[in-house]
Amino acid sequence: MNNNQATLQKLEQMKLYGMARAFRSTMETGVKNQFTADELVSHLVDAEWDDRYNRKLTRLLKGAGFRYKASFEEIDFGLNRNIDKNQLLRLSNCQWAECHQDCILTGPTGAGKSFIASALGHQACMYGFKVGYYPCLKLFAYLKLSRADGSYLKELTKIQKLDVIILDDFGLETLDAPSRLTLLEILEDRHGRKSSVFVSQLPINNWHEVIGDPTIADAICDRIIHNAHRIELEGDSVRKIYTNH
Repeated sequence: MNNNQATLQKLEQMKLYGMARAFRSTMETGVKNQFTADELVSHLVDAEWDDRYNRKLTRLLKGAGFRYKASFEEIDFGLNRNIDKNQLLRLSNCQWAECHQDCILTGPTGAGKSFIASALGHQACMYGFKVGYYPCLKLFAYLKLSRADGSYLKELTKIQKLDVIILDDFGLETLDAPSRLTLLEILEDRHGRKSSVFVSQLPINNWHEVIGDPTIADAICDRIIHNAHRIELEGDSVRKIYTNH
């Protein structure tokens, strides 16, 4: 076995797959002669870094379970729906997630709230944050079942470990007592430590009503609203606009 083969085997055994691929490629194409020793090392390290980043990103995106495969590049700023492009571009650097801040997206059905929320989540994954996407009705129903089978705390811990959670379709139904308490528990643990993104058809003024109990509604809204970045969409359904084109 020649030295190159032995080196390749060692790289793969050490799970340096990106480096191994780049090393094999430089050997096969003969471009290694164009590199100085330090350039070759730099090239191999870059290849390994890219490989690990891409594998991690794939894992984060799969784990997030987004409703849409959406990215910032796909957001249509040309539609008349009250999008502040500068605000969204500022959010795209994910400083809000770094600083454990929240976001609220409101607007009528079909305005593109879930798509933009998915794009925000996708961007957060690109910056290495762990994200989870949850439709509220399904999440609260699932956590109710987990109370019954004794896995509630385990499920809650899973949610708390995420850097960013996206709660979609918040306020479609008035919350019952267990769901109210669950939401308060989730936010209590996250407040100032992690980020949450709320997506709702309801204007923020109506949230007290949909949460129900005034005391708990105060506690929940106090943790969400005051310091959150707000995106308030308006206008016709995006789906209708694209269907008619």
